[in-house]
Amino acid sequence: MSHQPLPLPAATGDAAVPPGSLWARMKADPQYAPEHLALDAVRRLGPEAAEWAARVRADRPGITPDELAALAVRNFTTLARLSGAISGVAGLPGAVLDVGVLAWTQARMVLHIAAAHGADPVAAERATDLLVLQRVHRVAETARTALGVAAGRERASRIFTGPQGGPLGGALVKLTVNLARMAGVRAARKVFAKLVPGAGVVLGTWVNSAATKDLARRAGDHYRNG
Repeated sequence: MSHQPLPLPAATGDAAVPPGSLWARMKADPQYAPEHLALDAVRRLGPEAAEWAARVRADRPGITPDELAALAVRNFTTLARLSGAISGVAGLPGAVLDVGVLAWTQARMVLHIAAAHGADPVAAERATDLLVLQRVHRVAETARTALGVAAGRERASRIFTGPQGGPLGGALVKLTVNLARMAGVRAARKVFAKLVPGAGVVLGTWVNSAATKDLARRAGDHYRNG
């Protein structure tokens, strides 16, 4: 008797948004926000991607890597559109939330694409892939160096306590810019649109979808070609 393949994770649940501990690290250390997000994504989302790919392959033995990856792309592109619509009128904090959730959703998608093509989604190298594919860094070597710095700063608990060296508004802007860059969104246009009620809903939905589809093409090419 045939079984339906395990559905991809829904828009709700613990994995759907960055955890509170990650938001705290990124807010405290916005310069390395993309690196913190990539490291946390592999730790938290990699096992989910591996389990999903194994289950779908078991249910559909003849499915090709490209077909499997396409399931992930469709699902996470939809989630990216929802992200833009949900937080589109929330002002600057909403813009931070939007680009953070978008970057997280895109990381989930890339890890699922990796698993679809046979790459281990829990391997440490996937964090490097995320930063290069999301164009935070041009080459893997600099991405690895930045990840090493971020990991060291994560272990140094002193950076999460005491004064942060600037007003909250400035930290939010810096965090937004870095996460928007990771998510493939032009930060300035995105933020200003968020401050205009209604405009951010339309722009957010379209921009999030376009950026996610563009990333999906790059990730597919990367893992398809080994």
